[in-house]
Amino acid sequence: MKFTIDKAILLENLNNVIKGVSTKNVIPILNGIKFELTNQGLSLTASDSELTINSIIDAKEIKHIENTGTTIIQSKFLIDIIRKLPNDIIDFEMIDNLKVRIYTENDQFQLNCLDANDYPNLKMEEHKDPIILKGDILKGLINQTVFAISTQELRPLLTGINMTIVGDSLQFIATDSYRLAKKNIKLESPIDTDVNIVLPGKNVIELEKIIVDDENVEIHIFSNKVLFKYKNIKFQTNLLSGTYPNTSNLIPTEYGIIVKVNKEELIASVDRFSLLAQGKDKNIIRMQLSNKFITISSYASELGNANGKLSVDTDASSTIDISFSSKYMLEALKTIKEEEILLLMTDDVKPIVIKSVTDESLIQLILPIKTY
Repeated sequence: MKFTIDKAILLENLNNVIKGVSTKNVIPILNGIKFELTNQGLSLTASDSELTINSIIDAKEIKHIENTGTTIIQSKFLIDIIRKLPNDIIDFEMIDNLKVRIYTENDQFQLNCLDANDYPNLKMEEHKDPIILKGDILKGLINQTVFAISTQELRPLLTGINMTIVGDSLQFIATDSYRLAKKNIKLESPIDTDVNIVLPGKNVIELEKIIVDDENVEIHIFSNKVLFKYKNIKFQTNLLSGTYPNTSNLIPTEYGIIVKVNKEELIASVDRFSLLAQGKDKNIIRMQLSNKFITISSYASELGNANGKLSVDTDASSTIDISFSSKYMLEALKTIKEEEILLLMTDDVKPIVIKSVTDESLIQLILPIKTY
């Protein structure tokens, strides 16, 4: 294998595939990136056996191909080496199938390689009729829900996003049992078979980083895995096994108090008063509604207290005094694009539901926190 390539092109593709390499790999060969050079181009593959990412650089984007071949280059330091080489053009050359020489006019590195025959056969199958979404729409679905997944492995399913499709309705739901994020969109065409799968949250976060524009993303769903095809990249992840809990009964259908408030003003107020919030992890703050004002306050025994008022629009004559995590509130508010939002509440023990005034497709829910 011997070829010459533009550094920027190689780096862009390596940065995408290296997301498939795990620092916890127990299989040594999976700590490497598979370089497979043919006359059609250079295929780069990385996998941790649960997530596999493949990127193909077309031959026309490679300066020169002298010899084809396949090898596994250890990923540690590889990107840093390429990034720090001063030239824009880099040469690769295999030496005795044991080492790869990466060099420019004045600099060179020789890295030990691994035997390509030991690399697992990773099938990346595709359907004839995939689900197709615009890249920016899929990116939005992820951004508006993934923050609410659980980080606790005790309930593995809650570390993922529940993706369901019925007809032309696609829904993403994430919850850690203290909050919930739900987003719906309409597909351009209905599908024949219902879908109910759980995507691993940590892998979906990496997918979101790869998507940078509105180019189409093909979604190929299988019983135990799903393949996302975007531009020259294939991103395949195993699914979490099991049935995601039914969350439909968590969202109230009736509310005693509906408050309309400017989103940016509320974000600024919550952020400001969370500085003195109690509870290191969740930053608990208090909100009181009375006479068309909400008062946001916080308290920490070792620091002091703080409060401030916001004018709101509401028809509710009743008052409410409710405490919640400022962290959860801020993360939920930042997913909403519109200027005005609705806070829907019933009492101090039932969920706070956050919606846009105009967009019914996105719902954020936060459970109150008892402070006594």
